Amino acid sequence: MNKSSLEAVASFERWAAAFNARDADAMIEEMHFPHIRLAGNEFQTWVTAEDFRDPQDQMTNMLLDEGWCVTVTKSIAAVQSSDQKVHLVIRQSRQRKDGTEYNGFDTLWVFTKINGKWGVQFRSSFLANAVHGVGASRPQF
Repeated sequence: MNKSSLEAVASFERWAAAFNARDADAMIEEMHFPHIRLAGNEFQTWVTAEDFRDPQDQMTNMLLDEGWCVTVTKSIAAVQSSDQKVHLVIRQSRQRKDGTEYNGFDTLWVFTKINGKWGVQFRSSFLANAVHGVGASRPQF
């Protein structure tokens, strides 16, 4: 992996650890805004960090209600990169306390380097459940 890819992977790993800790501020540190996610065929947008932060307690409760304990990264590969943008293909596993997977999914994360800082700015996920886009606006096309 080249330097840009390694930096994007490191940013993702920090984001993933923050997600598992349910630390919205630490997740936001690894993001750029506006932040866009494509889930299924629906775009979701968080224009500001506050837009992302505000619903995190609700999302935590929804995750716990579905039996979530941890999200494990099963694989990660940098498939395209430049000095300003990296595409990561990631396989993730949402797991219960006993370690069983209840939702495995593939996702593409696009990291950009803005003002010298790497952060995820776009995600496209095959995750399908009620918790996939809490708090996001859904633009009409």
